[in-house]
Amino acid sequence: MSILDAIIQGIIQGLTEFLPVSSSGHLALYQQIFGETEENGLFFSAILHLGTLVAVFIAFRTTIWALIKELGSLIKDLFTGKFKWSTMNGERRMIMMLLISLLVLIPLYPLKDLVEKVANEHLIVIGFCFLYTAVILFLSDRCGKGTREPKDITAKNALTVGVFQGIALMPGISRSGSTIASGLFCGFTRETAVQYSFILGIPTILGGCLLEVKDAAEAGIDFDFLPMLIGFVVSTVVGICAIRMVSWLVKSEKFKVFAVYTLLLGLFVIGYSIYKM
Repeated sequence: MSILDAIIQGIIQGLTEFLPVSSSGHLALYQQIFGETEENGLFFSAILHLGTLVAVFIAFRTTIWALIKELGSLIKDLFTGKFKWSTMNGERRMIMMLLISLLVLIPLYPLKDLVEKVANEHLIVIGFCFLYTAVILFLSDRCGKGTREPKDITAKNALTVGVFQGIALMPGISRSGSTIASGLFCGFTRETAVQYSFILGIPTILGGCLLEVKDAAEAGIDFDFLPMLIGFVVSTVVGICAIRMVSWLVKSEKFKVFAVYTLLLGLFVIGYSIYKM
C-alpha cells in the first residue's frame, strides 16, 4: 500500500465515519474499484476506525469523562443497593440508555460478517443501502425541533436508536446517520441526537476493530507500518473536523444535503453495478 493510498483512505474514513453517508460503504466501494485485497483491506479499515475512535474521545472528552466518573458511582450504588431508577441524573440515565441501545446489537452482530459478504459480492446491494440512508436522512431533516435532553431519554427511545443502529450493520447504511436520525425521530434535541450517536458508536467501533485485528493477526497478514500510521493519523484529524461539521449542519437543519448526496451515490452505484454485470 502506498502512502498516497493510505492518505486517501484515511480521509475517506475520517469524513464518512461521522458524516451520515456510511464509511463502510465508501471504503468497500473504494477497495472494490481500486482492487484492494480483502484481507489487507479489512485490517487497514480497522486501523482507520481506531483513528476515528480517537477523534470521538477528543471531540467529546468533557462529556465522556463525566460519564466515566458517573459509571464509577453507578457501579458503587449497584453493589450497595442504593441504585434507584427514578432518581437518576442526566449522566446516569444516559449511561443506562446507551447500554439498552447496545444490547439490541447482541442478537444482530453475528450476522455482520454475512451481510458484509453479501454486500461485497453484490455491489448493487450497497447501492440500495445508500438509497435507504437517503430516505431516513430526508425524513429526519423534516422533524420539528425536539426537546428531549439526556435526562429525558426513555428506554423506548434507546431501543429505537438501537434498532436503527443494528440495521446500519449493512455496508452503505450510515451508522451515524441512522442513530442521529432515529434520535430526531424520538424527539431528541439536535445537540443530544449528535452527542448520543457519536458516544454510542465508541463500543461498536472498538469491538469491530478488535475482532478485525484479531482475525488479521491469526491470518498472519503482512503490512507496512508507515502507511498504517499515516492512515491512522489522517483519519483522526479529519474525523475531528467531520464531527464539528456534522454538529453544525444538524443544528442548522441542513441535514438534507447528505440525503441528496447518498441518493445520487446510490443511483450511481446501482447503475455501475448493472453496467459491470
